Amino acid sequence: MLSAEALKEIDRALAKYPAAQKQSAVMAALAVAQDEHGWLSAEVIRFVADYLAMPAIAVQEVATFYAMYQTTPVGTHKITVCTNLPCALSGGEAAADYVKRKLGIGFGETTPDGKFTLREGECMGACGDAPVLLVNNKRMCSFMSRDKIDQLLEELAR
Repeated sequence: MLSAEALKEIDRALAKYPAAQKQSAVMAALAVAQDEHGWLSAEVIRFVADYLAMPAIAVQEVATFYAMYQTTPVGTHKITVCTNLPCALSGGEAAADYVKRKLGIGFGETTPDGKFTLREGECMGACGDAPVLLVNNKRMCSFMSRDKIDQLLEELAR
């Protein structure tokens, strides 16, 4: 279900905790699994649960509680736009509207070619850098003007 490399990465996370506390690595394990598969299917969640000796429902609860995990398929590039109040007041909503127009989709949707999924995000801790976009939960993009959004979308489309 997961590659040997992914399992090694999970094992590195497991090594940080006492052997009897494997469940402490659940968030790291889910992140590794999602990086490899793009999203967390029920089968992947069960695999992670078995690997960590946890009930599958406990892993499912973590996967559905945190916004960074996807339990349905998403595009190759998931773009999250912060629309929380400080960002909204500093251009976040305008940036979100621009991205929606450029991609032809709304929040929670994926482009027909499967390249982009657009999500609305809560505070990303970078209010002074608004508007802020997060790409694939890993790359923070700050001060996103229309020109910078165009450049980002062109780069990701390649």
